Amino acid sequence: MKLGAGGHVSAVCRIDPRPVLIVTGLVQEARIAAGPGMTVICSSSDPQQLRALLTVFDPSTIRGVISFGVAGGLDPSLKSGDVVVATEVLAGDARWLAGLALNEELIASVALGRRRVVRGGLAGVEQVVAARALKAALRSETGAAAVDMESHIAAAYATEAGLPFAALRVISDPASRGLPALAMSAIKPNGRIDLRKVLGGLARNPTSLHALVSTGIDFNRALRSLRGCRGFLLGGEGLVAADL
Repeated sequence: MKLGAGGHVSAVCRIDPRPVLIVTGLVQEARIAAGPGMTVICSSSDPQQLRALLTVFDPSTIRGVISFGVAGGLDPSLKSGDVVVATEVLAGDARWLAGLALNEELIASVALGRRRVVRGGLAGVEQVVAARALKAALRSETGAAAVDMESHIAAAYATEAGLPFAALRVISDPASRGLPALAMSAIKPNGRIDLRKVLGGLARNPTSLHALVSTGIDFNRALRSLRGCRGFLLGGEGLVAADL
């Protein structure tokens, strides 16, 4: 508060200078998210590593948590590159509410690139859900629009710390497409792709080339869409408190 003209008391909006914590699974996602006002951590698609990173992270240094990256599609209507803004995150019997203020103008600007922006649930898992049948079963069980391995951990951390939480995920592999085993095994501990392992796998099984190329096209489309969504992170003041 401060005194204005004539001695009247006027309110002063105080902006929290602390950054928002951005939780990612891959180094490509972390690079997109990095910038002023962001503190980014990358789990390398390892839930236990993410928990370890958060265990030593001081929650008093941030003003909110956002899970940001790609995800597997569970809703059959979603294509690679489509955007899911989480309304909730589900994992087992646990459920966390999520929030991120998005105005219709911002949504429309993203949709111009032929990407859909939907609000829906995210399912949190400890291992990659690769097979189409498993995706369908998880969709039936949870009703979630997409699945990833970081959002439930980020939501639990935010709730325990009393911090606002949100999640934004872009579909990489749609519900209609299974992930080839080679694509899953080729991720290095730092989140990068092991090209030597990919080439070796193709040499042993050349028939997997088509599936791998399709997966790569979907992934690159998802990353392009994710770059277009980075502006959503700047709306961190619209975060709402995580709630179990």
